[in-house]
Amino acid sequence: MSFAFSVSDVIPATPRQIYEAWLDGAGHAGITGGQKANCSREPGGSFTVWNGYITGRNLALEPGKRIVQSWRTTKFTAADPDSEIEVVLEPLAGGTRITVNHRNVPDGHTSYRDGGWQRSYFEPMKKYFAAK
Repeated sequence: MSFAFSVSDVIPATPRQIYEAWLDGAGHAGITGGQKANCSREPGGSFTVWNGYITGRNLALEPGKRIVQSWRTTKFTAADPDSEIEVVLEPLAGGTRITVNHRNVPDGHTSYRDGGWQRSYFEPMKKYFAAK
């Protein structure tokens, strides 16, 4: 079995800045507080982030608006299919509302829903972009 959830926050950056950083190795490392990342800007391109903990492929890319990626961690079992994230970027006065829709998450992997996205992405992103 698997589950799905959504989380969102407001980041002090434009949708384009977030989109570009997410798909750039150095930028992704910056928005996660220095975790090593190798990224692709191409549909179908593969990526490795968080020092190899997360791997996947770009499934759909809409510059400055939306990123859809397959997503799996080293904690997934061989029987677990990839999960999927959709990153939606909506401009607001003074920033961007980022919403992550995370689907097909294996049962038991509730840390992503229960603060993982906030701790591992949203909070470091706020610091990264506030310093720019």
